[in-house]
Amino acid sequence: MQYGTLTLCATPIGNLDDITLRTIKVLQNVDYILAEDTRHTRKLLNHLNIDKKLVSYHEHNKIEKGKSIIEHLKSGTNIALVTDAGTPGISDPGEDLVKLCLAEDIVVTSTPGAAAFVTALILSGKCTRRFIFEGFLPTDKKQKNTVLSSIENDCRTLIFYEAPHRLTKTLTTLYEILGDREISIIKELTKKHETIINTTIAQAIKSYNQNPAKGEFVLVIAGKDAAELRQQQIMEWDKVSIEEHVSMYIEKGATQKEAMKLVAKDRGVTKRDIYAKIKL
Repeated sequence: MQYGTLTLCATPIGNLDDITLRTIKVLQNVDYILAEDTRHTRKLLNHLNIDKKLVSYHEHNKIEKGKSIIEHLKSGTNIALVTDAGTPGISDPGEDLVKLCLAEDIVVTSTPGAAAFVTALILSGKCTRRFIFEGFLPTDKKQKNTVLSSIENDCRTLIFYEAPHRLTKTLTTLYEILGDREISIIKELTKKHETIINTTIAQAIKSYNQNPAKGEFVLVIAGKDAAELRQQQIMEWDKVSIEEHVSMYIEKGATQKEAMKLVAKDRGVTKRDIYAKIKL
């Protein structure tokens, strides 16, 4: 028997009209729909006049349900997977189900659509050419600090999701590790009260300390300034003498000429400058 297909269906992140015709057709024709919250998805299906069986699939039952879902797909059942809002597989257990399907040679496809972090990025005015999406940061402080420390000197735009009850605490941690940067705080995307606040991390902390946050948030933060980062790197080398710097590269196998060239690059000067200072 031919295997069924798992289709990842992107659903609206707010406005229920933000759904593709292809997604509607898939939801109408699959055997059943996997949903993170069946009550939430039922509202969408009612809006679309679709009467279809819903099966719960979420973070707390993904291991138990995963095996039976695979068996259904192997028996020829066609299944759609939706998340509460946006594209399945991003910051939800859809990722795990895709891995299970691929391991069993089950076809997985998708009907593309809304994704909150992409929508927030293009609305933020921050650089869109290169960016990092981290989703929800770990709740454990040590793990959160480890993640942020690994990207504190990254020049790409940084994007995070955050819940309202953790927003102020997360902003404070961002300030402590990343420093004060431009940030876009975005909520209620595509809805009537869509809000985009362009501010700094420090100003945001002050504001939300006075007015507690409500709603789900996307945080879009400017990456490290490349010129500032380069200047910091150059200043770090001032702690080491030029002679020690050259010797460091020679000990690693470079010739004196190669070492001087590398030192010049590290310090943002010419090789002639390095040669002149060593001669002195």
